[in-house]
Amino acid sequence: MTAEPYSFDPETEDPRAFRAALGKFITGVTIITCESGTGPIGITANSFASLSLDPPLVLWAPAKSSQRYPFYMAAEHFAIHVMGAEQSEISNGFARDGNVFDVLDWETSEHGVPLIGGCLSRFECTRIAQHDGGDHSIIIGRVTRVMTRPGKPLAFFAGKYGAIEKPS
Repeated sequence: MTAEPYSFDPETEDPRAFRAALGKFITGVTIITCESGTGPIGITANSFASLSLDPPLVLWAPAKSSQRYPFYMAAEHFAIHVMGAEQSEISNGFARDGNVFDVLDWETSEHGVPLIGGCLSRFECTRIAQHDGGDHSIIIGRVTRVMTRPGKPLAFFAGKYGAIEKPS
C-alpha cells in the first residue's frame, strides 16, 4: 500500500519537511578540498554535479553558513573527490571538521590542492565562475585532471549512507 502524497509550499511549511523531501533524492558523496592559506581544508558535500563535457565543467554549492565557506570562495583551485562505499568514515570526518588529513593518505597537487588517495574518482579543477544560490553559492570549475578507479560509490539517501550495487 502506498502512502498518500503530501503537497506543500516550501516557503511556508516547516523547513524540515522540505529538507526531508530533498532527502528522497539519492546522491553520491564527495569531499571538496582546497588550500586555505594556513593548510589543507576539506568538506563533505553532496551538492556536486557534472555541467558540461565540452569544455569539461563541474559545479558544487557550499553553504554560506559554513565556517569553511570563505576558503572555498577564495580558492582558484580545488579538487572534488567522489567517495567509495568503504569511505563513510572519511566523509563523516570532513562533515565534522575541515582538517582530518592527519589520518588520510593524501598528497599535494601542483597548485597546492590536497588530493585524497583511494577515492573512487577525483576531479582537479580551476574555478571559472561563482554565482549566488540563495543560502549557498554555486562554484563552477573547469576540470583539468581526472583520476578514477573501479568500485562501488558511497550513496546518501534520507540522511543515511549506503552503497549502490552495479546492475548485472
